[in-house]
Amino acid sequence: MASTETKGFTSSFGAIAAAVGSAVGLGNIWRFPYICGQYGGGAFLLVYLCFVFFIGMTLMITEFVIGRRTGRTPIFAYESLAPSKKHHWWRYAGLLGLITSFLILALYLVISGWTTNYFAEALIGAHVGHDSSSITEHFNTFSTSALRPIVFIGVFLILTAAVIVGGVQKGIERVSKILMPVLVVLLMVLCVRSATLPGAAAGFAYLFKPDFTLLTGEGVLAALGQALFSLSVGMGVMIVYGSYLPKDDNLLKTSIWITVCDTLIAILAGIAIFPAVFASGQDPAGGPGLVFMTLPVVFNSMNPAEGLPIGTIFESIFFLLLVIAALTSAISLLEAQVAWGDEYNPAGKKSRRLRNTIIISVLMLVLSAILSLSNGAWSNFTIGGKTLFGFVDQLNSIYLPPLCSLCAVIFLGWVVDKKAIKDELSNHGTIAIPWYKAYMFLVRYVAPIALIIVLITGIVNSL
Repeated sequence: MASTETKGFTSSFGAIAAAVGSAVGLGNIWRFPYICGQYGGGAFLLVYLCFVFFIGMTLMITEFVIGRRTGRTPIFAYESLAPSKKHHWWRYAGLLGLITSFLILALYLVISGWTTNYFAEALIGAHVGHDSSSITEHFNTFSTSALRPIVFIGVFLILTAAVIVGGVQKGIERVSKILMPVLVVLLMVLCVRSATLPGAAAGFAYLFKPDFTLLTGEGVLAALGQALFSLSVGMGVMIVYGSYLPKDDNLLKTSIWITVCDTLIAILAGIAIFPAVFASGQDPAGGPGLVFMTLPVVFNSMNPAEGLPIGTIFESIFFLLLVIAALTSAISLLEAQVAWGDEYNPAGKKSRRLRNTIIISVLMLVLSAILSLSNGAWSNFTIGGKTLFGFVDQLNSIYLPPLCSLCAVIFLGWVVDKKAIKDELSNHGTIAIPWYKAYMFLVRYVAPIALIIVLITGIVNSL
């Protein structure tokens, strides 16, 4: 077994940039704005903010404590923090987290491959002059084809693996420090352009005007689910990143920064997307198809009859933004797997990061290719009436992350020695933690109840 020492982030900014990169993904760019408008705009936003700061951030701090206290990956972290041998079966909670991150990454790579392909097409103006029906047909043909999606999965996976091979400091931290500011700048450029389009006011009203008649019980649960899933909790990633955090880092402040940045980027994505959608007269309720079938039409409408193709330029910027968001999330998911493999090294042995990255990347490429083919050539193979892609998507969105999060809060709230928790949160007594009792109340009671509700509701709705 490896030494418990790990090479961590060198600065708080690097840690925050990496963790925000993990949290900010494709879901922030399209899913949050879409469900925000669907369930009452500003009314949904208020409920979401309450959930993300009280429940989502509680889960993040919990995983950070488990990771930084032990300096280990999930399986060994749970095992090391368990107070006695009779509690060592908690290692399986860590194993569940690793399985979850593995399956999420496999599915994520398929969608990231689509995104990479669309960025390449945007650069050459492949969508110029096409109407809504032809663009929809193009996406359906591409996503169900056998070879092209897998090629772009491979391209994206090579980019991800290259960062991981560089290590925590020279790879993940360095790249995150560059990509996250670039992501924000690109998003701001799109926001400015979108806000200046004729008819953009309708898009702002769709997002931000409170409509409490649309905020149903389903909407409240959607806000809770989005809050839980938007911060990359419940998949072992934040335990791994927690093991890389500096020992003098204030976990509360770091978690607040990550949560604020993640939420602001989701809101900015809505500002960038929906005023443009309304200005072009497209359907804002595009859901998953919004990115690949609706937005290319929106950008086409910005192109003048003659002169500089402004719409194509902004389409290229948008899909570059999506590639960056996808990459920063994929990096954290792949790192969770590679770090776990590296921890099996005998103490004092040279890191096998390169070898582990190659092995896991090959496995990911195979599984992602199978999931991609299940949308087309292998669509007849189903599980419970769903394609393999749909089945894994259901596991990732309904069952596994809430279950992993539930294990984490029960473990920290009811199993781990409270002195150890207080010692870690206070950085060995060097900082005040007047919020400790409130945090423990959330960990022991509020978060478990919320997660159980999400699990039960998801199971009932999927039957």
